[in-house]
Amino acid sequence: MKPQIIVADDHRLVAEGIVKILEKEYSVAATPSDGRSFIEAVERVRPALALVDISLPLLNGLDACRHVKKSCPEVKIVILTMHAEPHYVNEAFRVGVGGYVLKTSLADELLFAVREVLNGRTYISPVVAQGLVDQALHATEEPTEPTTTAPAVMLSLRQREVLQLVAEGKSNKEIASAINVTVKTIEFHKGKISKELGVRTTAELTKHAITLGLIAPPETPSASPKQSS
Repeated sequence: MKPQIIVADDHRLVAEGIVKILEKEYSVAATPSDGRSFIEAVERVRPALALVDISLPLLNGLDACRHVKKSCPEVKIVILTMHAEPHYVNEAFRVGVGGYVLKTSLADELLFAVREVLNGRTYISPVVAQGLVDQALHATEEPTEPTTTAPAVMLSLRQREVLQLVAEGKSNKEIASAINVTVKTIEFHKGKISKELGVRTTAELTKHAITLGLIAPPETPSASPKQSS
C-alpha cells in the first residue's frame, strides 16, 4: 500500500501539480486549502506525511503545523513554499517539521525530500541552506538587528490565530465562529494583542501580522515544483 500524504495549498492549480508529481509513489488522501481544514484532514486521515504551504488562509501553515504536532506527533511534515527567508525556516524547524522545500525546486528534489523525511531524516533545499549559512556568517561579523519575528514570542498560539484572522479582514463574529469562542472572548484577545504589540488600530494589527509572517506576501499561483526533463 502506498504511504498516504496530505497536500495543503490554497492555490488549486499548484496543489494539482504537486499531486501529479506524488501520485506514482504515494496516495494523496486530501488537498485542504486552508490551515483549519488541514488540521481536520490530518486528524481524520493520520497520513504518513503532510506537505504544507506557509501562506494558508484562516490559519497560516506554521501555526497549523503546531496544532498537528500536538494532536498527531507521528505525522511527518515538509514545508513547500516560496519563502526562503531564514526566519521562516528557523521557525518551521522549531515547530517540528522534517523538511523545507522551495516551490521553485524540480520534481525530483521534492520526491527526494519526501523520501528523506519519511525515513526519519531532515531535508532543506540547497538555496535555503545557503541562506542559513550566510546568516550565521553575517552574525559572527557584526551584531544582528532584532528579528522581525521577535514580538511573536509574546503572543500565545490563540492570539496569533486571532491576529491572523483580524488581518484577513474577518469581523469579531466571524473570528468567534471560526475558532468556536464567544465574541466577547475575541474582543478580550484583541485587547490583549493590541497591548502586547503597542498598537490600537486594525491597520496596525494587520501590519504586525504581515511582519510576524502570519500573513505572508502573496505567492505566485503558478509556482510549483517543475517536472524534471
